[in-house]
Amino acid sequence: MTTKDKGFCLDIRGIAVEVVRKDIKNLHVGVYPPSGRVRVAAPLRLDDEAVRLAVISRLGWIRRQQAEFERQERQSRREFVTGESHYFKGRRYRLNVTEHDGRPTLRLLNNRMMELRARPGDNRDTREAVLYQWYRSQLRSQLPPLLAKWEPKVGVTVDDLRIKKMKTRWGSCNIEAKRVWLNLELAKKPVSCLEYIVVHEMVHLRERAHNERFQALMDRLLPQWRMYRDELNRAPLAHADWRY
Repeated sequence: MTTKDKGFCLDIRGIAVEVVRKDIKNLHVGVYPPSGRVRVAAPLRLDDEAVRLAVISRLGWIRRQQAEFERQERQSRREFVTGESHYFKGRRYRLNVTEHDGRPTLRLLNNRMMELRARPGDNRDTREAVLYQWYRSQLRSQLPPLLAKWEPKVGVTVDDLRIKKMKTRWGSCNIEAKRVWLNLELAKKPVSCLEYIVVHEMVHLRERAHNERFQALMDRLLPQWRMYRDELNRAPLAHADWRY
């Protein structure tokens, strides 16, 4: 008997597993921080018992992923005050907050310091907005040369490239619209990680699933992609963060 609900939960040897049925060919298991939440995308043809057995066969991998999240460095909630650490292109910067009466701005002073100029009385959320507006503009400026480099190599054209905050993905794409979304948090990560995600999503415009053809394309186009993926996943997790 198969559960027909769009989403439901299974308890498999003490692990809560969220199951979502989709019109896909292959079952996919994901483990997400910060608590190691397990989510399964299952083909419609698989019944509950088949899903359960598939998850059991991956329990060792699931527990290893959860253990990695437990060990991984995490940042506390940022308050955007002088002395805090913030990241840009994989480098750690110390924040220096100064007050002035003009428009709030952010700039890098050198390879170790970033300066946030804020109005007197600006609260935490306002200061955060200034930093993330700067992150967005910096990330946006990196994208045209990446597209120019990779569109002819991958053999696709990206008609629309957008940036937004996402809670569970570093990137996503709409194959029909040839639209790629990138997570704003990538501004904090090394440039190699940004390039990996751009290529990853562009390859999805040719191959929807994470199957052998997808991996073969990635191996041919970006042989070091697994190293970049691991580097991305080893980077310090923000107050709320995720894996790819």
